[in-house]
Amino acid sequence: MDLKAKIERIFEAQQVTASFRKREFVVEYAENPQYPEYIKMEMIQDKCEQLDSFKEGQMVNISFNLKGRKWTDPQGVDKYFNTLQAWRISTEEAAPAQSGGVDNGAAAAPPPAATDEPDWLNAEDSDDLPF
Repeated sequence: MDLKAKIERIFEAQQVTASFRKREFVVEYAENPQYPEYIKMEMIQDKCEQLDSFKEGQMVNISFNLKGRKWTDPQGVDKYFNTLQAWRISTEEAAPAQSGGVDNGAAAAPPPAATDEPDWLNAEDSDDLPF
């Protein structure tokens, strides 16, 4: 998924375990400028350094994955957590222009495959309707 937003806050990297680290940041997403959304995201492992070249207030394009997990607490109650895990961040100028908002990654449909059938079998916009 992709998101165009303004960096609100960048936090320091956290060494969570001996082999895992993360760095959180918050972006202001203003699909409707009257009601901006403040979205916390994170980068992990070697991706943490990508944030070093950015500053708060800068417009960026973020590529991220939506992660979710289930945890059962000691009382046996299931709890669910979501994480927005960014894997690329670039300046607005460096990324291709988008129509705005979130891109779900859907690609354009490929052209129809060539067949040996006559053209009249594949005519979708024919005016020869039986009624």
